[in-house]
Amino acid sequence: MKIQYLGTAAAEGWPAVFCKCEACKRATKLGGKDIRTRSQALIDGKLLIDFPPDAYWHAITYQFYLGDIESLLVTHSHQDHFYPLELILRGSPYAHEQNGCLTIYGNSNVKRLYEIALAEENDCPDISEAVSFQKVEPMKSFTTKEGYQVTPLPAIHKENERCLIYLIEKGGIRIFYGNDSGFYPEEVWAYLKGIHLDLISLDSTMGNFSGGTGHMGIAENIRAYERFKEIGCVDETTKVVVNHFSHNGQLSHSELEEMVKPYGFLVAYDGLVIEA
Repeated sequence: MKIQYLGTAAAEGWPAVFCKCEACKRATKLGGKDIRTRSQALIDGKLLIDFPPDAYWHAITYQFYLGDIESLLVTHSHQDHFYPLELILRGSPYAHEQNGCLTIYGNSNVKRLYEIALAEENDCPDISEAVSFQKVEPMKSFTTKEGYQVTPLPAIHKENERCLIYLIEKGGIRIFYGNDSGFYPEEVWAYLKGIHLDLISLDSTMGNFSGGTGHMGIAENIRAYERFKEIGCVDETTKVVVNHFSHNGQLSHSELEEMVKPYGFLVAYDGLVIEA
């Protein structure tokens, strides 16, 4: 499988949308890999993970057609991961000649936000033919129309919501997509025990600082990696990527690379493509 990181920032982007802190000013000056849009990823050009306000820009920048996507995994309902107003534009008269119906996979909070968008803003008579919703539950696997076996797993992130991370499998390859979440709950470790992972993508929102209860920093990434090794998920072929960065973490891309270099981790940046 091939994963492309379309956006690698937390909710505010980096530089943050309304911010003039030193980390944001430095990112503006550095440019390149230090400019980060809101979090989104694409697997094999077919399976989309999350739908932030920057999805349109991602499609233009990385030259793929959103109308070709038929499966969308949503991690949770925060607006930087799910922006439902954009999705109602998949119907007519706003869109023509797209592929078949887009299926959104998400929890009950995500479903509620999508239904509100439909009720308040939708003026597409054929939207039900263009977009559908499938509610998913932790630990209950399903198969997308493209043949990916997907297992939602519980994240620790937002109160009063069953936020999700995902194990994605196809052709004997497995990708663990693990943001947004703090250190994973024991039921996740129990489920993954003995399952070889080809790529592990970790939340690293807070960089050199602790992520608290809802995110991670580099120290927690290292702790998670050691736990993955302990339960038999990784070997010398496993690629480990740190992703989803906030300006509050303060570290530039090159500083992040230096920090994780002893562990062999890769640092995600907007546009990064990795073969798993």
